[in-house]
Amino acid sequence: MIANNYYHNSINEADYYFVKQQCENTFKQNKFSEGDQNIKIRNIRKDFPILERKINGYNLVWLDNAATTQKPLCVTESLNRYYKEYNSNVHRGAHTLAKEATEEYESARKKVQKFIGSSSPEEIIFLRGATEAINLVANTYGNMIINGQDEILVSQMEHHSNIVPWQMLCHKKGSRIVPIPINDKGEIILEEYEKLFSPRTKMVAITQVSNVLGTINPIREIVAIAHSHGVCVLVDGAQAAPHLSTDVRELDADFYTLSGHKMYGPTGIGVLYGKKALLDSMPPWQGGGGMIKDVDFDKTVYMDLPYKFEAGTGNIADAVALGTAVDYIEEIGMNNIECHEQELTKYAMEALSAIKGSYTIGNAYNKTSVLSFILDGVSPQKMAELLDSEGIAVRAGHHCAQPVLKHFGLSSTLRASIGLYNTYEDIDALVKGIIKHRYKS
Repeated sequence: MIANNYYHNSINEADYYFVKQQCENTFKQNKFSEGDQNIKIRNIRKDFPILERKINGYNLVWLDNAATTQKPLCVTESLNRYYKEYNSNVHRGAHTLAKEATEEYESARKKVQKFIGSSSPEEIIFLRGATEAINLVANTYGNMIINGQDEILVSQMEHHSNIVPWQMLCHKKGSRIVPIPINDKGEIILEEYEKLFSPRTKMVAITQVSNVLGTINPIREIVAIAHSHGVCVLVDGAQAAPHLSTDVRELDADFYTLSGHKMYGPTGIGVLYGKKALLDSMPPWQGGGGMIKDVDFDKTVYMDLPYKFEAGTGNIADAVALGTAVDYIEEIGMNNIECHEQELTKYAMEALSAIKGSYTIGNAYNKTSVLSFILDGVSPQKMAELLDSEGIAVRAGHHCAQPVLKHFGLSSTLRASIGLYNTYEDIDALVKGIIKHRYKS
């Protein structure tokens, strides 16, 4: 039985043919596809060769951006250039290639610093991804402050990567996670959130944008409430950084994480931002080369920030390419991207609402880029396979966020997620594909 807290979409049979006709036509008011607007999606799409690929004889429609984004030519060329022209380990090398690699590596750090509004490159730690960044904070700062009956507030809409590290810490310390409740639209209930604070509350961990619901959380307010109780906040920005202008100082986030492959960069590279005073207070997480000033068998003196958290040889090529991805995003303009994706999200929500027997999960007033839904009579996995037969890539499953799906009484949904290169035609193709297979039987 379908729970009442889903938004029920339906049309009558007479309306169905009108809707189908509408979906077969390209939305004619795409202000970003034509004319002299700041952003030209058709030109941008040329930067992504994979979008020219045919899947089962159909043009690829990539609507799985919340899982990973495609990479522009400048990013893949950046990777090739590193390995072809100046492949070397960074720091301390006296030769030319080491100097060039170090310059590009540290330049990428500064690009990320500027991109998220950090005050210093010392606050930017390169890691394998947002998951490793959260684990670092849990195992250093969290391990320092969490003890006994202490509590960590974690929202119901979190990705497993922002649940499991805290859960592991709580099991070690005898502490517990307290879920921050959400309403039936998929929004944080701020009044209930504030009631959760007590002297036992030591940490808040929350996503800026939900990877299932698309909800944009009011991070500034959430952080301010936590700080009024003397509690630090980690913000998971993996789903926010590609879609929203971000200023960590304006948000007043204590920690902020992002993932390179979600923002048109390579896999295997991500970032932890932390306020300098907090990072200075935290012990190193891993030991090895690159993070030491002096070692003997009695003691080790560690490097200053950011290097004390970057043991071993870093992912140099991918860090450099992440810097290139940041350049690419900034050349287009984050405000342009944000506006385009917000409009496309609204259009997609309206288009999906026209499909009989569909139910959207996540109807927050403030949302972007992610659309989760289910359909009467067909499993998410089956519909994803049917759409793939026509080259349309969406994701089916729990999206590594089982608690939020359980909140809605579900174990799986279909998820279509939008990137800067998506068009109204992509949404039309999705809706046409669903209608075609829904009405075959």
